[in-house]
Amino acid sequence: VQLQASGGGLVQAGGSLRLSCAASGRTFSSYAMGWFRQAPGKEREFVASISWSGGNTYYTDSVKGRFTISRDNTKNTVYLQMNSLKPDDTAVYYCAAASGYSGASYYYTESRYDYWGQGTQVTVSS
Repeated sequence: VQLQASGGGLVQAGGSLRLSCAASGRTFSSYAMGWFRQAPGKEREFVASISWSGGNTYYTDSVKGRFTISRDNTKNTVYLQMNSLKPDDTAVYYCAAASGYSGASYYYTESRYDYWGQGTQVTVSS
């Protein structure tokens, strides 16, 4: 599976962005998907995950109520809608794919992912 993330950019605090991650291959629906981010000087951290069917999602506390992860299995794409952005959200955002059919909360850690995209930069100005 190859993953291509896009949609990053520069936005003012309080603004919105939608990230997309397009996957190659015909087995997209058999993968749980996740978004991670890495800010300058910090370790990469979990942001959100979604189960293979899209019926189950999981978020880190800092983005709950502001970010929404979704997927369209007909388009082999996962999305991250980011609203009410804060300067602390500034980071490179990565999408990742994990084979399996567990609930979304199972995929909160990097070690459970098999494939990674190249990352897209999100910068939130104050």
